[in-house]
Amino acid sequence: MSVKLPNDTIGMLLTDVSRLLRGAFDRTISAAGLGLTPGEARALIQVAASGGIKQTEIAQRMGIEPMTLSTYLDRLEGLGLVARVADPNDRRAKHVVLTDQADGVMLAIQADVTRMMESVTAGLGEEARAMLRQSLLTLRDNLQAIDPSCPSGRTPAPPPAPAEIKA
Repeated sequence: MSVKLPNDTIGMLLTDVSRLLRGAFDRTISAAGLGLTPGEARALIQVAASGGIKQTEIAQRMGIEPMTLSTYLDRLEGLGLVARVADPNDRRAKHVVLTDQADGVMLAIQADVTRMMESVTAGLGEEARAMLRQSLLTLRDNLQAIDPSCPSGRTPAPPPAPAEIKA
């Protein structure tokens, strides 16, 4: 007898949506003509969301090896989009911050991702989007509580996101 498992459980659906969303993001960034790879764009978004973050934290949040991140950051730094600054509490650590030159790129990424998310969330009203966002925050918090070594993805006192990016 073959065991058949349902493919519409919360876990399976989240896995599928995550995979599909990453593919949509990668295609969106590749088509945007920004001169960035999707990985570089994700790293830039992590820096922008945090207002300055340690390299190790970016790698953890992205689920990538520090060496891979270092390659992304080297290129972003070469493009003048980020700078590495010494951590005031740990001279061995570096914080990554956006430069003023990154503003135009970040606005373009924001506009492209907003359009993509409008398509992704088509058919969901504002209330449903808010409920989905709150549910995902709860799931993230629950997962963090189960395994405290997982990066939380939380950022210190982020500025409120513009309404169009909340989609």
